[in-house]
Amino acid sequence: MLDALLSLLPLVGTIILIVVLLLLAVAYLTLVERKVIAAMQLRVGPNVVGWFGLLQPFADGLKLLHKETIIPTRANPLIFLVAPLITFGLSLSAWAVIPFSPGWVIANINVGVLYLFAISSLGVYGIIIAGWASNSKYAFLGALRSAAQMVSYEVSIGLVIIAVLLSAGSMNLTSIVESQKGLWYVIPHLPMAVIFIISALAETNRAPFDLPEAEAELVSGYNVEYSSMTFALFFLGEYANMILMSTMGTILFLGGWLPPLDMAPFTLIPGVVWFFLKVSFLLFIFLWVRATFPRYRYDQLMHLGWKVFLPFSLAWVMITASVVVMLGVIKA
Repeated sequence: MLDALLSLLPLVGTIILIVVLLLLAVAYLTLVERKVIAAMQLRVGPNVVGWFGLLQPFADGLKLLHKETIIPTRANPLIFLVAPLITFGLSLSAWAVIPFSPGWVIANINVGVLYLFAISSLGVYGIIIAGWASNSKYAFLGALRSAAQMVSYEVSIGLVIIAVLLSAGSMNLTSIVESQKGLWYVIPHLPMAVIFIISALAETNRAPFDLPEAEAELVSGYNVEYSSMTFALFFLGEYANMILMSTMGTILFLGGWLPPLDMAPFTLIPGVVWFFLKVSFLLFIFLWVRATFPRYRYDQLMHLGWKVFLPFSLAWVMITASVVVMLGVIKA
């Protein structure tokens, strides 16, 4: 019994390390976002708390921690408090199958893509429960909007991933990365990579698709009744999902930890560094888009998802399947 527990220590240590690093990444992503948008708008951004404002995320966290958690009188207290835990917990659990470098993965399962599908699908429940448990019409309408938006763009993301799976011939994320040696999938699947990035913006409720928030209409959407750390958990979950989507884009289209060219000096840089740089580039696109584009109307959002992305993605999957069968990558 003791030997079994001792054998689990390395795994537990790895999980704790990833969770801590992810929380730090989420905290400093909020600072980077404010700095990047400030630079694009010719402002300074946070620069008072700490050296160049580097302690601003900790100040924000302490502020939220010290605020009072207010539960609306007519809300369901138990479900009201469980909803943010579901959202935040799912945003962390998805990282169990993410390979950062060869061998750097908690669970290198053969159906890693299906696992990510399942986790992303369950994420809708936290938002729906939050809107319903708040017993507020604004929160409930925001939850319905968010659920419809996430479900709609999960279809597009699913078809995008299917196109990549057909090319790689595997659902293992490590195998998908290794199949891109010599040619990243962003080149043959460039239209699908663009659809993936846009769908990821909608999936994470980010601008210009932040319709569930809609301050002029719904005040703040599904989390309007939340305060203190319950709000912080939704906030952390949103930014963790941004990092997760950028990581998925890196694995599916940018070759994961693979260098741009299989030659020196590119091969001298560790793979995990290339992985970090690619994820950072995709995160910058998230921030760039927020600072640049105005918010869509809800009918425009649904039109783009169902009448543009869905048929195009479906056609691309059929073309990809035909090509890989003709090339003999997979058998009909």
